[in-house]
Amino acid sequence: MRAISTRDLGGMPDIRTFRRLTRSLAMLDAILAREWEHRYYSFDSQWGPGELMASMRNGHGDHWFALLTDDGVVIHGLHHEAPMYRPDDPWPGLFEGLPPELSGSRDEPAFDTRNSTFCIWRRANAQTWERGPVEFSRGDDPDGSAELLEHLDGRPETYVSFAAEYYGLEIPLDAVANVYRHTPLTTELVARLNPAVLLTDLGSDLAEIGYPDTRP
Repeated sequence: MRAISTRDLGGMPDIRTFRRLTRSLAMLDAILAREWEHRYYSFDSQWGPGELMASMRNGHGDHWFALLTDDGVVIHGLHHEAPMYRPDDPWPGLFEGLPPELSGSRDEPAFDTRNSTFCIWRRANAQTWERGPVEFSRGDDPDGSAELLEHLDGRPETYVSFAAEYYGLEIPLDAVANVYRHTPLTTELVARLNPAVLLTDLGSDLAEIGYPDTRP
């Protein structure tokens, strides 16, 4: 399995798969962590007219935000301990080449792009992800992207390992796989993931996340 980072974007999912995967991650987190501020992943299907927003926050100030529109998707990431972190002074070349139709994301206050350590994007009709012509500093993960993007490999096993480490919970692999496939939630499926949560507790989360994703 290829490790995802800005130096090797070949393991990143296509846009449709990315949209569905990030919704799945947010849905799983909503089931495991009822308090929003304790969640690692979130998804807002009503971010703005024609816009969706996926995000990851690790609780230590590191994060990424993804804006999805009909023009494509752009991800802004920040890792405070990465060698390429320069407060209020993004690394040279980070945003160079960012398409005009996706560049409005730089003005979104929630994304904190002045402190970004990486930025990647994919146009709606493109076959690959892109980044600017950055000259990386030394280190195994100079911009923090390998650490922050690792759960985007699309493997339910990756989330099961994450949940055990982050939430201290052992959850069934097949139940996670069902959410990855966007199987509609049932009382039984929710109980297998978190017996303390009822399906009726998740109404607002289902609406915000837009799960299941039925868009082609």
